[in-house]
Amino acid sequence: MKLAILSRNPEIYSTSRLVAAALKRGHDVHVVNHLHCYMNIGPDAPSIGQSGTDLTGFDAVLPRIGVSATFYGTAVVRQFESMGTYAVNGSMAITMSRDKLRSLQLLSRAGVALPVTGFAHSTHSIDELIDMVGGAPLIVKLLKGTQGKGVILAETRKAAESTIEAFRHLRTRFLVQEYFAECKGSDLRCFVVGGHVIAAIVRQGLPDEYRSNLHRGGLATLAILSPEERSLALRAVAAVGLNVAGVDILRTNRGPVVIEVNSSPGLQGIEKVTGLDVAGCIVEHIEEKVGDARFAREVVS
Repeated sequence: MKLAILSRNPEIYSTSRLVAAALKRGHDVHVVNHLHCYMNIGPDAPSIGQSGTDLTGFDAVLPRIGVSATFYGTAVVRQFESMGTYAVNGSMAITMSRDKLRSLQLLSRAGVALPVTGFAHSTHSIDELIDMVGGAPLIVKLLKGTQGKGVILAETRKAAESTIEAFRHLRTRFLVQEYFAECKGSDLRCFVVGGHVIAAIVRQGLPDEYRSNLHRGGLATLAILSPEERSLALRAVAAVGLNVAGVDILRTNRGPVVIEVNSSPGLQGIEKVTGLDVAGCIVEHIEEKVGDARFAREVVS
């Protein structure tokens, strides 16, 4: 199998592990910087290239696209899709997962348990927004934040009003969500590959830190999921349309709720805590999908 991994840095843990896993299984793997790609979008022979090299002929493409490169990165994925290349996570699914508002609406439509979330355009709606999520303390979350950045805990109503007014003044889009004090800065990260939850960890933030992200110094331990949590993670991924994803879940007093579905989840924390070859599981999923497509073409011919 000829595999392209879309990544801006071949040295980071997740990309290097995926390369190693693909090579171990005998595949021809290439790391492609999606921001350096250029595309021919003509109807006769759509193509894609990088530094004078033709990038057609790949069996599969594995996107590892950062939030800041979502627009161009998904355009590159779409180009591969238009050439018949299997994309592990499709361009539309990545786009939907990166749009926090849209992804929450998709999850809500699918009946996935979520925090009560408010969104409004008008500055006249501040009181209604705060009351909608149960008052302060509450979470104010930028629509384009990642790794815990752009997430603010407003502990009082006055702090919530001031934060919302400031974001409105800056013309920044944001959500407000109810805050679950009982979680005490911890959440679950469930790793889903090909419709299966293959691993899960509990992430615990530092003392007095309401965000559990490992990039912010949080700690991780092995998680034992309940059937409800496992089902919730799978339903969330299906609603957004991803094949490989990290699902973040809070264990609240009213049961588990999904706070985010991540289309490019990091491998380092989950592999080191669980000891599982997550990269190998992803490559195995690609093998199954590409193999299925080849078999279907052989039958038709």
